[in-house]
Amino acid sequence: MKIGVIGTGTVGQTIAAALADKKHDVLIGTRDPKATMARDAGGPMGGGPFRDWAAAHPAIGLRTIREAASHGELVFFATQGASAVAAVQAAGAALDGKIVVDISNPLDFSKGFPPFLFVGNTDSLGEQMQQAAPKARIVKSLNTVTAALMVNPRALAGGAHTMFVAGNDADAKATVTTFLMEQFGWSDVVDIGGIEAARATESLLLPWTRLYGALKTPLFGFHVVR
Repeated sequence: MKIGVIGTGTVGQTIAAALADKKHDVLIGTRDPKATMARDAGGPMGGGPFRDWAAAHPAIGLRTIREAASHGELVFFATQGASAVAAVQAAGAALDGKIVVDISNPLDFSKGFPPFLFVGNTDSLGEQMQQAAPKARIVKSLNTVTAALMVNPRALAGGAHTMFVAGNDADAKATVTTFLMEQFGWSDVVDIGGIEAARATESLLLPWTRLYGALKTPLFGFHVVR
């Protein structure tokens, strides 16, 4: 499958590498590919320059956001929350009719750690992205775990934890659910409703960041027991 991954940070790199390993045709999108390749620093979550990662993954190309979105039959948005809506706008009509997996979180670290949410309660990034791309089929998912667990949930408790999907298109949510199960190994995926339910999963980052501070590891997840 042709897949576009928007975002060159840790999450984008992890998603892209996992899918390329499964022989998908992956392009990563960024606002300015030349500037991204020239950057000496790593991302905000650590790591080296993107060009070093790209050199180790030669099968994965780097293009503009619009080009990567055009390439993908399925598109993952793995940008920082503050730039998520702008990235959707940069993709433009390339997202029309496509399933878009939104992994973004509205985290504001301006006052240090733990962060707070810059949108919540009556709105969400998922909803703002859907408004910015009304013809896209946006599904909020994967935003409640660290990048390594997104693509390998069985690394924790044998996979006995829960992932959520939210979106307005039932067929898109079913497709994403199947994809997460077959490609990444998720066994428990719960549909929690329309895109407004992204308010709930984004809000889970408030306890998530507190737990990260207490546990000193990002390798944990939420498990719905029923």
